[in-house]
Amino acid sequence: MKTQDLSTMGAGFADLARDSQAVFRAALEALSHPGRLIDMPREAEVPERGHAASAVLLLALLDPDCRVWLSPTLASSDASAWLRFHCGCRVVDEIGEAHFAWVAASDEPPPLDRLAQGTEHYPDQSATCIFDVPSLADGAGDEGWTLRGPGIRDSVRLCVDGLPDAVAQKLLAERSAGQAAFPCGVDLFLATERQIVGLPRTTRIELEG
Repeated sequence: MKTQDLSTMGAGFADLARDSQAVFRAALEALSHPGRLIDMPREAEVPERGHAASAVLLLALLDPDCRVWLSPTLASSDASAWLRFHCGCRVVDEIGEAHFAWVAASDEPPPLDRLAQGTEHYPDQSATCIFDVPSLADGAGDEGWTLRGPGIRDSVRLCVDGLPDAVAQKLLAERSAGQAAFPCGVDLFLATERQIVGLPRTTRIELEG
């Protein structure tokens, strides 16, 4: 890696142990309570491209045994070198090889069935996908996503603002089709600059309005 890359690279967590533990707890809370907006601790210097909440989430989850795929905007930015330097992970070109995928808000999400789905005996070998989205809010009114499943009492409404309707419909249709293969499947996180929402493979989602 060039010296000039290191001189301009974000420093990562201010306190590696404390901050990574705080982010990991936030990720667990998000997956345990699908649809709940979770504030992401951000005591880290992050890449210029991609949402900060996604960056610190990956900073806490990735290690040298992990392979990560980045959407085109992120792959061509400082995010790739930042993750490799701080996490020791391998950035791969083939999405099916990845344990984690990070999709920038400006990029179209890849088909979910291209990601590792795990197997009946090893469902934990599936991939986790993190989507940057413009904004998230607790749902109200007749529009938004209605979530049901484990960790949710009755239902939860979530508004994902700024995501084109065609992209949302495609994403949710692919997710619904993939749930027939449970326990296989892909776990999702949606992320703004400062918040995340967990959508584990057990969560059923309907697009309203």
